[in-house]
Amino acid sequence: MKAAERAQKGAQNDSTLGGVALGLPALTRAVKLQKRAARVGFDWPSTDQVIDKIREEAAELVEARDTKDKPDVEEEFGDLMFVMANLARHLEIDPEAALRAANAKFTRRFQSIEAALAARGLTPSDSDLAEMDALWNLVKSKEKLT
Repeated sequence: MKAAERAQKGAQNDSTLGGVALGLPALTRAVKLQKRAARVGFDWPSTDQVIDKIREEAAELVEARDTKDKPDVEEEFGDLMFVMANLARHLEIDPEAALRAANAKFTRRFQSIEAALAARGLTPSDSDLAEMDALWNLVKSKEKLT
C-alpha cells in the first residue's frame, strides 16, 4: 500500500466515522454513521426535528426536480434518504426491514390488482391508472379490515 493511502486510511480510522464499512447496504451504513455522530452530540433531540429536516430535504428535492439537473436531483434524493434513515434510527426501526416489508406489501397489492383485472379478462396493460388505482384502494381497504 502506498504511504499516502496508508495515511488516508489512518485518518479515516481516527475519525468518529472511521470503521463504518463501505460495503454495508446504504441504509444500514447511513444509520451506523448517524449513530456514531450522535455519540458525540451531533444529533437532533427529537423526532419532530428530524421530520422538519425531512420536509426541508423534500422541498429541496422538488426544487432540484424542477431544474431537471439529474446530478442535483440525485444528490437531493440521497439527502432525503439519509434523513429518512436517521428517522428510522430515532424511531428504533430497521430501515432495511421496513423497506423489505413495504416491497412485500406493494407486491401483494399489485398482484391482487392483476388478479382482479384477470378476472375481467384484462391485464394491467389493458387498464389505465384510474382503474388500477381504484383497485389498489379496494385491496388496501380490504387489508385494513383483516
